Amino acid sequence: MTDVFLLLSGLLTGAVRVLVGLTLVHRLLSIKRPDRKSIAAGLAGVLVLTVSLSLLHAPDFYRMALEAVLIAACAHRLQGAELRMGLFVGIFYEIGVSFWSFLLPAWMGVLFRSQDFLSTRTLAGQSALWLLHGLLAVLAVWLSRGWEINRKSAFQAVSALTLAGFLGVITLSEQTVLAIPDDTLYMWTILAVVLMMSVLVFNINRQYEVEKELAKLKSEQAELLERDYTAVNRAYQVNAKLFHDLHNHIGVLRQLLTHEKYGEAVRYLDELQAPVQNLTANLWTGDETTDYLINSKAAAAGEAGIRFQAQVEFPRRANIRSVDLCAILGNLLDNAIEAARQVPDPSGRTVALTIRRIQQMLVIKVENSFSSVPVQENGELKTTKTGGGLHGWGLKSAQTAAEKYDGMVQAGVSGEVFRAVATLSYQGMEDFSYE
Repeated sequence: MTDVFLLLSGLLTGAVRVLVGLTLVHRLLSIKRPDRKSIAAGLAGVLVLTVSLSLLHAPDFYRMALEAVLIAACAHRLQGAELRMGLFVGIFYEIGVSFWSFLLPAWMGVLFRSQDFLSTRTLAGQSALWLLHGLLAVLAVWLSRGWEINRKSAFQAVSALTLAGFLGVITLSEQTVLAIPDDTLYMWTILAVVLMMSVLVFNINRQYEVEKELAKLKSEQAELLERDYTAVNRAYQVNAKLFHDLHNHIGVLRQLLTHEKYGEAVRYLDELQAPVQNLTANLWTGDETTDYLINSKAAAAGEAGIRFQAQVEFPRRANIRSVDLCAILGNLLDNAIEAARQVPDPSGRTVALTIRRIQQMLVIKVENSFSSVPVQENGELKTTKTGGGLHGWGLKSAQTAAEKYDGMVQAGVSGEVFRAVATLSYQGMEDFSYE
């Protein structure tokens, strides 16, 4: 076959490998989807690498290593991937592609009893090469569709694929149709083992990242509880004191009215009016954490000129822990108030909270106005806040807490309203104390 055809084939297969690699890094590391810049950079890199290595007649090892670096560099600079993990995925992805670039043609050679499949300079070898890259292209299309992939299922599928490759290269050593050097078989056997270990290491690393994120969420929940729960107790202490002294106030007023000191009675009532008005304006459900959260967020909304509405049916003596309630209700209301605050027209700033009991299901719905449609990336809403801190963790924290009660948090835009809905299953308890 002509060198021009081989060069063109090398360019096209290299482009497929790099594009699939960028898509794979995007899905495995949950980073930005490959855009025009990253795709253009990857294709330009393939062009330079393929032409240079062709002119130098360099072994495939250099092509594999440089493509792995190219994928990691593009993912890091243009998609926001961590360089270390980008290199890890890129290197073992290239090893895996090279492994199957040997194994698939070898077994096709055994099946069709032809040595030509082992050489890419033959038509048979090119057909095996393009069969593999066609499968890679199908994989890239499937990954780019944005379909959800269960991490456990993905790990099992990749593990099965690497195990099949290991068994394939082992059984290949027993065939007598093709003349394959023992050193080549030993090399690919070792690489098959390395691939299986890399899949295991990657899964362990992902599990560690998940556990680290959960630890951070628990830290955030503890911060919310420490900040809010003290204020809950303080608010109830003030209320208890007021009601405890109520009979004294009534006695004073009775004496003033009995002696017809109406002016002094009116002034005395004026002194009591402000705290009493504050109390009657509050929402009381009987659950301390719920009361404080709703009323404190309502006060914050009022200070920001936001119209706050609440309709609450909260079950008493339920098995929903205060720390989880803080994570769900507190974060949803914080996000809603922050978004409504950005609306230019003060009359359009609204936040509505609805809590309903449906049998043993608790539904928490928070709706708010917004100035711009929230950005979604990888199926998740991205924060528009700046300044670091705990920004961006609100919905994740709420989701993690809801999952403890076989629930979930769903968020989206409906017309001109952003809606977040948390659903939780709960059980009544005869004697329940908040932790």
